[in-house]
Amino acid sequence: MDHPLIDLINQKIRDAEKAGEFDNLEGAGKPLPKEDDPENALLNRLVKESGGVPEFVSLSRELAKLREELRETGDRTRLQEIMKEISMLDAKIELARKAHR
Repeated sequence: MDHPLIDLINQKIRDAEKAGEFDNLEGAGKPLPKEDDPENALLNRLVKESGGVPEFVSLSRELAKLREELRETGDRTRLQEIMKEISMLDAKIELARKAHR
């Protein structure tokens, strides 16, 4: 079954072609860039363009902040809390890296 707006869509494309809107596009006549994950290429591009990062990267940034806090704190109770958080983050990062592969 066709999309209910297929006729309108096709007309818009024909109008754009007649107006030359597809002439001289960047990359015209060149092969498409190689994609490691073609099924998710669009999603991956959108995430990248919006500043998204894999989970292990964001977790690693959080880990760096905790390590900085660990260096700066003198409170023994907080030191123990930070060490526990670091241990948990290390495990989460390892899992996220394995999932990303």
